[in-house]
Amino acid sequence: MNQSVMKRSLFLPTIADILFISILMYLLFIGYQGLLADGDTGYHIRAGEVIIDTLSIPRHDIFSFHAPKIPWTAHEWLSEVVMASLHRLFGLSGVLVFFAFVISFIYYLLFRIIRTYGGNILISILVLLLVMASSNIHWLARPHIFSLLCVLIWYYLLDEFQYNNRAVLFLLPPLMILWVNLHGGYIIGLILTGIYLCCNFISFMFTKSPQKKEMGKKSRYLGLTLMVCLFASLINPYGYHILLFPFKLTSNKFIMDHINEFMSPNFHEPMFFTYLLFCLIAILAISKKRLHFIECVLALFFTYMSLYSARYIPLFGIIISPIIIRQADGLISEADGRFKDFLKKRDYRISSADASARGYIWPSLAVVAAFSFIALGTMDYSFDQESRPVAAVDFLKTERINGNMFNNDEFGDYIIYAAWPEYRVFFDGRSDMYGTEKMKEYFQISQVEPGFDDVIDKYDITWIFFDSQSALSQYLLIRDDWSLIYSDNVANIFLKDIPENRQLIHKYKGVTPFIEKEE
Repeated sequence: MNQSVMKRSLFLPTIADILFISILMYLLFIGYQGLLADGDTGYHIRAGEVIIDTLSIPRHDIFSFHAPKIPWTAHEWLSEVVMASLHRLFGLSGVLVFFAFVISFIYYLLFRIIRTYGGNILISILVLLLVMASSNIHWLARPHIFSLLCVLIWYYLLDEFQYNNRAVLFLLPPLMILWVNLHGGYIIGLILTGIYLCCNFISFMFTKSPQKKEMGKKSRYLGLTLMVCLFASLINPYGYHILLFPFKLTSNKFIMDHINEFMSPNFHEPMFFTYLLFCLIAILAISKKRLHFIECVLALFFTYMSLYSARYIPLFGIIISPIIIRQADGLISEADGRFKDFLKKRDYRISSADASARGYIWPSLAVVAAFSFIALGTMDYSFDQESRPVAAVDFLKTERINGNMFNNDEFGDYIIYAAWPEYRVFFDGRSDMYGTEKMKEYFQISQVEPGFDDVIDKYDITWIFFDSQSALSQYLLIRDDWSLIYSDNVANIFLKDIPENRQLIHKYKGVTPFIEKEE
């Protein structure tokens, strides 16, 4: 290759670079509100600030008014410290850009890992695009994004050990120490290691192939690694209790059945996940290439997880993409005729051009540019006023309302971010902390169920902050003992007609409830 081509290749982006920049630009200029579609980002930032300021991790709830204080396992404390640090340096925009970068890097890395398995580059690109389109339902500025990255790295290291005999298992325990303090998804790392261990051990027990000795050796290494990783997972502020946390959460049927992100995918709505799942089923049905035992167990387990809960779809995409590509490669090698020749020629040309590029320069420049724009104040992100009670919270800051508040759970996350500690919530996104009893009481009020007034009296609730088009708002409008003092297209604020509230009730008497206009 001559010098001019060499110089040109330094500035030529690879396909992985193009994917990285495309995702980053999409998240920063088009899909940025999607990163804040869940208000949990707000309470994570405030929790991180408390940890930084006090140099201690909260053991009890600090954001609600409930007494006695509810025990709280802040299992994402390290993620919250990262988010709070970014927020103090760059504001909310810094948090968004950081998570946009991590998400972009995950799929950049996934593509580069996929390419190490070989296969047709066109098929690799198409599968990755389908995985990305399926996964973006859970692209949020929240700690679970760290788990996606850790799962990808963990999966790659296990595959390198299993199929390429690389001595990389020693990297898993240090990764576990980091992961267990970032997010509760660390349990997936233990499950993945257990799957590889069990599959190797079963193969060792029931096979008579020449690889029997190798399978036994791998079983021993994986068993030892799993034990060390279990001990490594205990290096966290909660010790062995952190191992019980994921099981307590997933075994709580009421929470799993009533929190949207834990529910199964809704196939009545258009979802790219449907096509990804169909792609997996179809290619396994027509490919003559035999699935490795481990691949079979992984495909079954993560398909089940994704059908059980939509929040696991991004994990499903990461795990099954290499499986699909390896099977597709076998399918193409079995084919003949013009289609095979077409794919081979395109694969050769695109792969050659991709190999001539160095990469890294354009993604690095994109990240530096994004943070530079934030530092200069050119890029400024905030919560969407059309879906979050931004204006209503501004009203609260001008008119101090005393007493206990009942609030929409999604509003609670934003209230913690924008108005804590002046205002403390009844409920927010930490459903696992509040537990089944308080969640049922939340539904009794929010859905105007029998026992509504009993729960109001039990918690001495003197004002209600809820979405303006809800059944609860409509119900309170016809009650004589509740008065509307604020209304917009997102939120209503009602005060109970008691002596402490009468001054504000009189001041805002006659406020017109917001009515959504029909299109």
